[in-house]
Amino acid sequence: MANMSPKKNPMPHQDPQVRAANFNEVALGYTREQAMDEAARCLHCKNHPCVSGCPVQIRIPDFIAKVAEGDFEAAYQIIAADSALPAVCGRVCPQETQCESKCVRGIKAESVGIGRLERFVADWHNANATEKAVPPAANGHKVAVIGSGPAGLTCAGDLARKGYAVTVFEALHLAGGVLVYGIPEFRLPKSIVQKEVDGLKDLGVKIETNMVVGRSITIDELMEEGGFEAVFIGSGAGLPMFMHIPGENLKGVYSANEFLTRINLMKAYREGSDTPIMDLKGKKVAVVGGGNVAMDAARCSKRLGADVHIIYRRSEAELPARAEEVEHAKEEGIVFKTLTNPTAVLGYNNPDDKRDPKNGSVIGIRCVEMELGEPDASGRRRPIVKEGSDFEMEMDCVIMALGTSPNPLIKSTTRGLEINRKGGIIVNEEGLTSREGVYAGGDAVTGAATVILAMGAGKTAAKAIDEYLSRK
Repeated sequence: MANMSPKKNPMPHQDPQVRAANFNEVALGYTREQAMDEAARCLHCKNHPCVSGCPVQIRIPDFIAKVAEGDFEAAYQIIAADSALPAVCGRVCPQETQCESKCVRGIKAESVGIGRLERFVADWHNANATEKAVPPAANGHKVAVIGSGPAGLTCAGDLARKGYAVTVFEALHLAGGVLVYGIPEFRLPKSIVQKEVDGLKDLGVKIETNMVVGRSITIDELMEEGGFEAVFIGSGAGLPMFMHIPGENLKGVYSANEFLTRINLMKAYREGSDTPIMDLKGKKVAVVGGGNVAMDAARCSKRLGADVHIIYRRSEAELPARAEEVEHAKEEGIVFKTLTNPTAVLGYNNPDDKRDPKNGSVIGIRCVEMELGEPDASGRRRPIVKEGSDFEMEMDCVIMALGTSPNPLIKSTTRGLEINRKGGIIVNEEGLTSREGVYAGGDAVTGAATVILAMGAGKTAAKAIDEYLSRK
């Protein structure tokens, strides 16, 4: 029987006061009963508008129908036919601006909780399935994948299922890309990422870590000496951006990329860590930026005992972060200082000062107040400095979460690879670069974007690579 409730089944969460002091997952997931009740809210529209909002074209009404019947394994198989990372996507994809934004139920009420149902189904499968994937018959072709983030893993999985011998080259010591170094444990447990990676290994995908392509080996060498007939570049966008204001080189200033990598991948907050991070307990931290990465950096800082302020130059209405992440950050006690922009990081260089005996350390930031003018090229109202509004805030640490761009290393070591003015690799609609047999997708092409868009690019490239090698 259809469930005509105007609201989604709420997602159970850890209490904000409890979770702000631990790195355990915040959202606890639906129960069996909640999932089936939420699935009953789907109207099974004739034209399936939700599917049009999914970058990997999951057959959403079909899997939801199976959830409503209680056949969770069948639901998982429907999702897995199009998505290599369902447990990941169910947690971190912005469904509210994609599939759920197209949901007919959302016109007059809340949309169906598609992401929550995807997470439930994937978690149920991971907890109950016992059979491992079986590698298909080999087709005799070799493909190299650069980077083990969502684009690379998706491309590798799709090709492996078609019988290709796929090797993934990862620069870090652990596979998963941004899923392991960028997204905190409390949003995406690393055991879930490892489960997805292990599933690809069961399909026959080889993963070589500590391989910095462009240094350890080049794409030219992979193709000319390694016997790889095609290459997919999914190396992401790991080069951090800064404001280029005075004081950014002071001790205590981090890029969000470095800060999150140290915490998520290196566990730098643990005693005896090989890559320690400054002790934030009782310290004041400013996170500059308003995207999901800024929320992640701020919420990690909070869990390390800091008093955290998010500094954002536009108003709260323009925050690019997911509404859910902003809400969670506020619940955890993080302060939002909007319509504010830093103009300098302040340091103290007198070793006799009792506040900080170490030279060159952060003691604050100088800011100006902003007001919103006319919309800029992004469609958001342009922030304008309010004259005479300078003020200072005491801070012990500043984290710059201003976005990232692709690292130029691969371009500089690969013949015939064209890039755009922002450093992204230029590709056609199939993901083909200016070099024959070399494809690219995800953040290496677009700059920092979402997990699901990177996955969509990986799928597109895998299809094109298959067609290309089938002609050889």
